[in-house]
Amino acid sequence: MPADLPAVLVVDDEVRSQEALRRTLEEDFTVFTAGSAADAQAIMEREFVQIVLCDQRMPGASGVEFLKLVRTHWPDTVRIVISGYTDAQDIIAGINEAGIWQYLLKPWQPDHLLHTLRSAAELWRLQQDNQRLALELRTSPHALKAAVRERRAQAKAGAAFERIVRDPGGPLDAVCSLAERVAAFDLPILITGESGTGKELLARAVHRLGNRAQGPFVAINCAAIPEPLLESELFGHEKGAFTGAVKQSIGKFEAADGGTLFLDEIGDMPLALQAKLLRFLQARVVERVGGRTEIPVDVRVVCATHRDLPKMIGEQTFRQDLYYRIAEVTVAVPPLRERAGGAVLLAHAMLQRHAHGHRKRGFTQDALAALERHPWPGNVRELENKVKAALIMADGDLITAADLGLAPAAEDEAPALLTIKEARARAERHALRQALQLCSGQITRTAEMLGVTRPTLYELLDRHGLRGDAS
Repeated sequence: MPADLPAVLVVDDEVRSQEALRRTLEEDFTVFTAGSAADAQAIMEREFVQIVLCDQRMPGASGVEFLKLVRTHWPDTVRIVISGYTDAQDIIAGINEAGIWQYLLKPWQPDHLLHTLRSAAELWRLQQDNQRLALELRTSPHALKAAVRERRAQAKAGAAFERIVRDPGGPLDAVCSLAERVAAFDLPILITGESGTGKELLARAVHRLGNRAQGPFVAINCAAIPEPLLESELFGHEKGAFTGAVKQSIGKFEAADGGTLFLDEIGDMPLALQAKLLRFLQARVVERVGGRTEIPVDVRVVCATHRDLPKMIGEQTFRQDLYYRIAEVTVAVPPLRERAGGAVLLAHAMLQRHAHGHRKRGFTQDALAALERHPWPGNVRELENKVKAALIMADGDLITAADLGLAPAAEDEAPALLTIKEARARAERHALRQALQLCSGQITRTAEMLGVTRPTLYELLDRHGLRGDAS
């Protein structure tokens, strides 16, 4: 079992109950099982266990008696009782004497059980963090301040990416990590990717993580505005500059002063305006249409496009000198079809976000298979539209493939669904390959990009058979 998963010890004298709990938990936890308090104690003495899930009534020592022992010798372990009995005195005694964190009643529901165990794992992690911080406070106030700064940075990053459903260890997670790294540097960024992949969401995250977060974020789609009006929209105009210019108007550059200007679909900008944009990037001043005054503007420029700009340079429809100005850092957002398990992960998140009064608990198996199989030419935008429509169309508690407007596969060609473990492994392998390519196989740079130590990176490379790709 993966060593990085939280470990839970299931203690139950019924073998069938042990196996049912194991099957429910093994995707998210390393699971140990024991049929008695004595066997469980032996496991505790040789294994590192964060959570104990113990039956209340067993032959010999009861669940509460065993958990009192755990509290004495392994006080950090989160202790949970699972029981078919609701005797108030037992519950009170368990809380007071054994420090039991949670009682679960039989028959348990898989979703509720998993939620409880995940919360227990998070509680254990927070306990360890608090102990570490307390130790650092006693030994090094400077280290404590650094830890507090790190916590704040993590909270800031979480808020910045709140609308982006990251796939831990997957290709989108690597993209978000790269965006976090470059956000603090006031460099022009070019975000590439197909339409509907979430390029503007990523641009907004970069803005919120950067030094200009308190300033405005101004977005303009260069493909959505007719060419004669685009210059005025970007640079503003003076009164009387053209027919209909009845008053002075500032452009998007001035509106974004002190913040970020997001130029979406920069590949659709006319060549004449490309020259004017290049001049701004060089001199950091704008001239309104019909004006002669140079106006200094302090703004960070983030561009995005679904087009192949290097190819357009060869066709002489995009300026090479402008490309090198806007692409000091390039972030490529992968299409949804290249994110293993991404469609299912996003669909569940969208269901929670848009459900509101709709009582929809999830998706049927045929819907999940259809989500994985569909090529998603419209990417995340297409998926969100289908989930919204399905919330209206679905009659039952579960959304079907038909509700999503997707054809179910024939029985003889229905693809096998990936387990969470398989999807995680596939996404992890993809992220490793991508990071190795970006870092030319250099181990130190790759480890830094992925946010892991060198030994951990070597372990991951060995696990996925990619050691030969590193230099």
